[in-house]
Amino acid sequence: MIPHNEPIFDYSPAFVERDQLKATIAEFKSVQYQLPMIIKGQRIKSEDKRVIHPPHETAHVLGHYFYGDKSHVIKAIDAALSAKESWMQKTPNERAAIFLKAADLASTTWRNKLNAATMLCQSKNAYQSEIDAACELIDFLRFNVHYMNQILEIQPYSPSGIQNILEQRPLEGFVYALTPFNFTAIACNLPTAPALMGNTVVWKPADSQIYSAYMVMELLKAAGLPDGVINLIYVDGPMAGDIIFSHSLFAGLHFTGSTQVFNSLWQKIADNLNHYKSYPRIVGETGGKNFLLAHPSARPEVVVTALIRGAFEYQGQKCSATSRAYISKNIWKGIKEQFLAELSTIKVGSVEDFSNFVNAVIDEKSFNKIAGFIDRAQSNHANQLFFGGEYSTKQGYFIHPTVFITEDPYTETMTQEIFGPVLTIFLYEDDEFEQTLTVIDQSALFGLTGAIIAEEKDAVSLAMNKLRFAAGNFYINDKSTGAVVNQQPFGGGRASGTNDKAGSLLNLLRWTSPRAIKENFNPPTDYRYGFMKNS
Repeated sequence: MIPHNEPIFDYSPAFVERDQLKATIAEFKSVQYQLPMIIKGQRIKSEDKRVIHPPHETAHVLGHYFYGDKSHVIKAIDAALSAKESWMQKTPNERAAIFLKAADLASTTWRNKLNAATMLCQSKNAYQSEIDAACELIDFLRFNVHYMNQILEIQPYSPSGIQNILEQRPLEGFVYALTPFNFTAIACNLPTAPALMGNTVVWKPADSQIYSAYMVMELLKAAGLPDGVINLIYVDGPMAGDIIFSHSLFAGLHFTGSTQVFNSLWQKIADNLNHYKSYPRIVGETGGKNFLLAHPSARPEVVVTALIRGAFEYQGQKCSATSRAYISKNIWKGIKEQFLAELSTIKVGSVEDFSNFVNAVIDEKSFNKIAGFIDRAQSNHANQLFFGGEYSTKQGYFIHPTVFITEDPYTETMTQEIFGPVLTIFLYEDDEFEQTLTVIDQSALFGLTGAIIAEEKDAVSLAMNKLRFAAGNFYINDKSTGAVVNQQPFGGGRASGTNDKAGSLLNLLRWTSPRAIKENFNPPTDYRYGFMKNS
């Protein structure tokens, strides 16, 4: 039976779940949770205790986590390897039952916990948390079981007298899951997808996402995940990499993060290639410089909505966020005032005020990086500040939606990943549509997502062909964000990763090592073949 996508709660004022979610947020803020690492089912504390603040309210202490060292990395590897035999001996249905139970819990009694943790930890508003920490997380768990069953059904032909079986073995060794701050669902999927296929995992979340990552681990334990199958550690990334990537039984990396970090990890793995028992699987989804292209035939209101939602939902901290736009000059004349008016209605502030569309960026490092982009763009004479440009750390890491108009399609904010609420627009002549496609294709190293707004089908077809490798997820008359599990498998090429399409069967195939088994019911008893006879 094919699962269905989890229905989305919109948390409008009439929604009873709105008050329940607010109550859970208040409850979480009233207690300072102490978050240990979880290794082989044991809650591990250390002497290095670190504080967690909500990005939108840096004066508040949300809780503390216990930072680990080399010994904890080694313990996590040992735990994963010791749990390997019993876990891979479980039937696929036994493993699936655990993750399906986790999905059911996330859909019901754990929904508010996951959402509240994500709102407070990552400064996501109620809707952005709902589509991530609830719905996408649930979809990953349920559909991955469906994909696993589809994979298991793929069997070779067996002629008369022979039984052929394709066995989907786990990888030989352990998998390292390295997860980002921006999506709780990704933080769940990266360790659980390999685990579903019989692998055991060492999981290191981003430091800025530990609060909600711990909540995910508690969810999995509540669903019955055996000790040692997934081991959650909070440690220094380069130090962990040195230990993990030098281990002979390192079997695979499941990664989401920056292109720069992914490249360095790949290099470390390559440097240790002679030490491994098997060639490791490397799966990574990295950066993006995602575009929106508005053709002269585009509907103005569609362009405005796609720009605002694509660029500024979750403060532009989605790897698919729209950060560069190419708009026909004629369309711009018709949308300029409407766009400005809509931007002026956007409220910025705490996630606890549900009327705020934009909240805080994740941390001080990110704030400083984004502010630097804004400052440099304002000092560049090729750019004109159209809207925003303000930023402040008075209460939290707040950067207001910022829009530049540029005369240079190769300026820094049109080519470099920013990962914040900054959009740059290049206005092109209506008769230069095809040349603009070339600029889009060649001006950035990435190839993750892109969108075209157009009513003319020929323009859409031309863009699809010219931009074939510019986006692994291509949207027509929609924003560049919002991929849904089982609807738009997610991932891109070029500097955006290995394009192994999370949310599809393709990703799960990376975590198996197939074995072909042949049983002959009528084995030969004479080595001689017919061609050897003389008559």
